[in-house]
Amino acid sequence: MKPAARAQTPKPTVRRLDDAETVARAGAGEWVRLARAAAAKKRRFRVALAGGSTPQRLYELLATPLFAGMWDPTAVDFVFGDERAVAPDAPDSNYRMAREALLDPVKAPVTRVHRMEGERADLEAAAADYEALLARVCGTRPRSAGGPPPALDLVLLGLGPDGHTASLFPHAASLRETARWVVATDPPAPPLAPRVRRLTLTLPVLNRAAQVVFVVEGEAKAERLAEVLEGPRDPERLPAQGVAPAQGRLVWLVDRAAASKLAHTEVADG
Repeated sequence: MKPAARAQTPKPTVRRLDDAETVARAGAGEWVRLARAAAAKKRRFRVALAGGSTPQRLYELLATPLFAGMWDPTAVDFVFGDERAVAPDAPDSNYRMAREALLDPVKAPVTRVHRMEGERADLEAAAADYEALLARVCGTRPRSAGGPPPALDLVLLGLGPDGHTASLFPHAASLRETARWVVATDPPAPPLAPRVRRLTLTLPVLNRAAQVVFVVEGEAKAERLAEVLEGPRDPERLPAQGVAPAQGRLVWLVDRAAASKLAHTEVADG
């Protein structure tokens, strides 16, 4: 008896844009398209926000007159892909960046902004509570009751210099997580700085999304981007390779500098 054929994940779409500003505009355009599609079906748009500096301009654009009139922030549930173990008003809080760049400017209802509580002393409990929150937001059974991972409409991600994404770091146990939806994790210790623990969504959640969008900018990311897209498959070393939505769409929005070392990837300009 022949073994069952292995399901093929959809091929990613790689869009090459001129610069960081056009990458941000393209990302805002994807957001608006998906938000409007959810509204047409008379349901809420469920999006996981990325942290770090790269998506900030995308968020700022969504709050400008150019884009703000094309989507309804009261019809969105905002969740987070990861968070540092810091207070919500700390300078390096992902929530704070998103609040200042997007959530406050568009007057997102506080009841629809679901931040990860990174400031809690017990991060394992915070992770479990966020799993329960995701189940409520996405209308699925809790994991503790055998529910499937939540299906988000859009997950925004960045690419770290070591190939990490969200707070899924190379060789971390979180990469091999198949059951839990949210975990507490330890990033590698940076030089001359303390290591700050994180909360992060896991691959079972990222890979159930209807659409995942990576936003990557700058020459400093070029070599790593080429490794992720064209190198041997090794998600233990390059966690971003582990993101492959089984039935969703995977989109890479990259500027020309970041795409400069791609040699074999099929790329669409613009």
